Amino acid sequence: MEWRSRWRETVVTILIFANFSVWSLVFANKESDLLSVYFLDVGQGDSIFIESPNGNRVLIDGGPDKKVLSELGKVLPFGDKRIDVVLATHPDSDHIMGLIEVFKRYDIGAFIEPGVESDNLVDDALRLSVDEEKVPKILARRGMTLDLGSGVVLTILFPNQDVSNWETNDASVVAKLVYGNKSFLLTGDSTKNSEYKMIAWGENVLDSDVLQVGHHGSQTSTSFLYAKVVSPEYAVVSAGKNNRYGHPHKDTLDTLNKVGSKVISTIEMGTIKFETDGETLWVN
Repeated sequence: MEWRSRWRETVVTILIFANFSVWSLVFANKESDLLSVYFLDVGQGDSIFIESPNGNRVLIDGGPDKKVLSELGKVLPFGDKRIDVVLATHPDSDHIMGLIEVFKRYDIGAFIEPGVESDNLVDDALRLSVDEEKVPKILARRGMTLDLGSGVVLTILFPNQDVSNWETNDASVVAKLVYGNKSFLLTGDSTKNSEYKMIAWGENVLDSDVLQVGHHGSQTSTSFLYAKVVSPEYAVVSAGKNNRYGHPHKDTLDTLNKVGSKVISTIEMGTIKFETDGETLWVN
């Protein structure tokens, strides 16, 4: 119901701002004008770390093992254990296994997930860690927004309904990160089925400068129409070297080349860092 949707959005806002306000004074002297987005090198999996200009932080997925801890240690100050929001796009182990240790070792403000369960036991272990740490849990639904401060906004685009009985990849959370005139479309293992639903919402919804290529570049994601609508300058593939799935697939790479995107991968580059002031985009 509509009132329930508005209530969820209010809860998200309250939780996020309550946590951010605690740290606003701590990081006031560190504020810059740069948004940083890291596609962490976690092997055959996904993990994205976001830090807004005023120091607010979001971690999306945690990869297939503890490697995420060493990667976070490279981008965070020594001894700094604060992550304001953790978002699990879906409960497949290559996206959430690493989050179990993240919840044990970091101070997390809120946990967002789509509300779908996996046949494996990893999602049960993750939920146990979340409960043990008493971290507030929120279901991701279209229209929810996280105001990260300094004009940076993360908006949930998908799912737009209850996905509890869906296949896990189809239920993946898709979110758009916007700062000024620059934007990132973050997709988890979102499939072509989900892509077609989102395309129907209009081109402006999906158009982005950076696309996280769905499902590690699998041919089950990144339809030509979807890639054309997103029209990213950069397309980022997160995958492991010589992985047994053959990711990224040639069909997907061909599609991205056809729409003029520059494809970059953690396989070749390791952790990929984007920075933007809202007008210019840098990658290294």
